[in-house]
Amino acid sequence: MASNRAVSTGDSTLDSLTYAPEGAILPQKRIFAYYGNPHSKKMGILGKYPKEEMLERLDREIKNWEKADPATPIQPALHLVAISAQGAPGKDGGYRMRMSDKTIKKVLKWGNEHKAIVFLDIQRGHAPLGPEMEFLGKYLKLPFVHLGIDPEFSMVTGAKPGTKIGSYDAADVNQAVQFLSRMVKEYKLPPKVLVVHRFTQGMIKNYKNIKLDPNVQIVMDMDGWGPPVLKKDSYHDYIQKEPVQYTGFKLFYDNDFRKPGSRIMTPEEVLALTPKPMYIQYQ
Repeated sequence: MASNRAVSTGDSTLDSLTYAPEGAILPQKRIFAYYGNPHSKKMGILGKYPKEEMLERLDREIKNWEKADPATPIQPALHLVAISAQGAPGKDGGYRMRMSDKTIKKVLKWGNEHKAIVFLDIQRGHAPLGPEMEFLGKYLKLPFVHLGIDPEFSMVTGAKPGTKIGSYDAADVNQAVQFLSRMVKEYKLPPKVLVVHRFTQGMIKNYKNIKLDPNVQIVMDMDGWGPPVLKKDSYHDYIQKEPVQYTGFKLFYDNDFRKPGSRIMTPEEVLALTPKPMYIQYQ
């Protein structure tokens, strides 16, 4: 059931604009996503295992989160890197690869069969954001398909993806919001969710200029890996202290163990953060 109650962001200006319109997922449900690409075992859990095993693992992990917070229903999700940054420029100099219709439709089918929503993520490289969103537009017309944009691979300096951390300005986030809002109005859809990844100060410029829209729910997702103390500090510094609307938190099955003595955080530890993340992603 839809709610018009305010969602506290810690900022009174934002709070007056933040509410859940009819058909919105947040904050009635917490989104729980498996991230990656079916063509890559290294990119994330989505492609690390065969489909059935991956979905079984997703369901088992969700049960852990349901135990940690029985009061908040969980919306399963698959988060596909649909446009992947590349180390080579390609024919048009874009330093990115668009996944084929076959690949995207395969993951959409997995999501549809599993009652999971699907996020299509853009790593734009050097390509302008607008045409990449337009490329995904035929999928974003579907009510269960949402969008992610990754500043890490938005190479405004002209550097090769992967050699430096990229960035988006508020104007870029607003462009994505406006695109999704237009889709919602044109196709009479429930509100879309926009996930924006972030793990450094410089990845999002001028966050105060990000404009909220009732047709789009913005999630700022703490995307960094490392030991729990580092992840908590990053969440505090780059997500909590620079509030936009909703918050997310990413956990890494492999990378969170890379430093000696490190480990993956438990659901209870993540839910102890302020504000409580409403989008959880495992890679």
